[in-house]
Amino acid sequence: MSGHSHAANIAAKKAKTDAAKGKIFTKVGREISVAAKGNPDPETNSKLADAIAKAKAANMPNENIKRCIAKAAGELSGDNYEELTYEGYGPSGSAVIIKTLTDNKNRTVDYVRTAMRKHGGSLGNAGCVSFTFTNLGVIVIERTADMEEDVVMEYALDAGADDFIAEDDAFIVHTTPSNFSAVRKYLEEKGLNFFEAQVEMVPQNKITLEGDELAKFQRLVDALEDLDDVQNVYHNVDIPEADEE
Repeated sequence: MSGHSHAANIAAKKAKTDAAKGKIFTKVGREISVAAKGNPDPETNSKLADAIAKAKAANMPNENIKRCIAKAAGELSGDNYEELTYEGYGPSGSAVIIKTLTDNKNRTVDYVRTAMRKHGGSLGNAGCVSFTFTNLGVIVIERTADMEEDVVMEYALDAGADDFIAEDDAFIVHTTPSNFSAVRKYLEEKGLNFFEAQVEMVPQNKITLEGDELAKFQRLVDALEDLDDVQNVYHNVDIPEADEE
């Protein structure tokens, strides 16, 4: 089985870096709160279970997770967040998709538009670039010395995964969005630890930027990811691994 191993490997390292910064806790906490609205039981709410798995992959403390669920259940005061997606173009015509959770739509679109414009990008209409991406479940499994590749691959196949990639420090499993929860749960029950577990927007084709254009694009992504309301930034630029670390 094969796939986007380079991108997934970068994602594993990036997940660890983001977790170390701690900012990911706030972003994932919002996802948990939104997912828990109306049903705070992860046993019967697969979206919440997926959000919790993502939080655990980022090493978010259990107390933080419980607090987010309690807020959504009305036990604690909390904000109501709305999921919004923006699409647009970065330097050299690169495609960018920004997923947000916000309690103030006007503030968020203003911040996103300003960040895009400041770093050589622009917002477009809904659907302007998303047709060039594919929704894909991505599970990045921590690889340890005692793990046998054949065993983990068998787990993935038994769970119903579509793809399996072996990296030096991780195993990457791809699924359809509809099958993601079931595959994630199966692998979790096998005692595997995740660097990352979420449904992502993966570009069907990537472009290469160099020099100043690459640096400008990276500044754009950094600026977007630094916004409190932004949950995820997806794009079609093939960023060299050395520049990601």
